[in-house]
Amino acid sequence: MSDFTYKDAGVDIEAGERAVALMREAVRATHTEQVLTGLADFGGMFALGSDYRDPVLVAGTDSVGTKLKIAFALDRHDTVGQDCVAMCVDDIVCQGARPLFILDYIGVGKLQPHVAAEVVKGVANACQIAGCALIGGETAELPGFYAEGEYDLVGFAVGVVERDEIIDGSTVAEGDVLVGLASSGLHSNGYSLARKVLLEAAELPLDKHLPEIGRTLGEELLEPTRIYCADLVSLFEASVCPHAIVHVTGGGIADNLARVIPDHLNATVDPSPLPPQPIFGLIQKLGNVPRDDMWRTFNMGVGMILVVAPDDADATLSHLSNCGHTAHVIGEVQATRADELRGHML
Repeated sequence: MSDFTYKDAGVDIEAGERAVALMREAVRATHTEQVLTGLADFGGMFALGSDYRDPVLVAGTDSVGTKLKIAFALDRHDTVGQDCVAMCVDDIVCQGARPLFILDYIGVGKLQPHVAAEVVKGVANACQIAGCALIGGETAELPGFYAEGEYDLVGFAVGVVERDEIIDGSTVAEGDVLVGLASSGLHSNGYSLARKVLLEAAELPLDKHLPEIGRTLGEELLEPTRIYCADLVSLFEASVCPHAIVHVTGGGIADNLARVIPDHLNATVDPSPLPPQPIFGLIQKLGNVPRDDMWRTFNMGVGMILVVAPDDADATLSHLSNCGHTAHVIGEVQATRADELRGHML
C-alpha cells in the first residue's frame, strides 16, 4: 500500500497558511484597541471596557445562501463578504445593539488561497462599514464535501446594548409611524427563486446587459446587501429610539413586521413610496410568479423598517437622509379589527 499524506487526502495545510497571509492585513485593519487577539490565537478576545452600566450581548448568525452560486459562476468573490456581514449585523441592530465583532466561517472542498483571501477581504471591508472588528474565523477544507470551485460562507456577529435600551417591540403603540429604508436590490434572499426563473427558465446569461436594469444580469445579482447598522447606531446616539426595527429578509415585509407588532395591534403598510427595483418586476414577469409569492420571498425594495413615535418621524427621516439613505413613511400602527391581518399590505 502506498504512503498517504494529508495533502493526498485533499487537505493542503500550506495553502491554508498562504490564505491567512493574504488576508492578514485586511483583518488587522478592522481591529481597535478593544481587540486583544491576533490571527495566531485559538480564540478571539474583545474587551468591553467600563463604559457600560448593564451591558447585554446580542448575537446573530447567517449565511450568504445561494447567492454564492452567482459568485461561483462569475468567478467573482469580492462582494459576498458584505452580504455575509450585512445579514448578521443588520439583524442584531434590530435589538438596539451596536455590533462589536464578527467571526466568519468558510467551508470549501479544495482551498484556493487567493479566493479565500478575496472573500475575507470583503468581510473585513464590510466590517469597517458596519463599525465592528473581524476578530477570528475558520477556513475548513473538506475534500469531497463541496462541488469543485464552490464554498460556503457564514458569519457570526456579537453586539452590545444597555439592558434598559433594548428594542423589543414592547413599546409599539397605536399611531406609531413606519419608516422604510430602501434596499439595494435583492440583498441575499430569494436567490433560489431568482436563479430558477432568470437562469434556468428564461436562460438569461449572466453577462447579458439588460436595458431595464442598466447593467448586466450578473452585476445586478451580485449587488451587495446594504449595511444599515452603523447609521442606525448613530440614530440611537442622536437620542432617537425606535419602538421596533425590522430587517426585511425571508418572509418579506408582512411576515417580518408581524414579528414585532403586538397582538392587539396591526401594521397597515403602503410601500409605494419605495418602489421595487426593476429586477423584481423582471423576475415576476419572466416567471409568472404570483404577487403574494413575490412579496413573501423578496424585500421588494424595502430593506429595513423602523417603527417610531409620530413625534420622532421627522427626525428619523432627516437623520437617515443625511446618512445617504432613501427613507419614507410607508405606514402606521393601528388597532386590530377582527377582519384584519397583522402586517396588512395595501
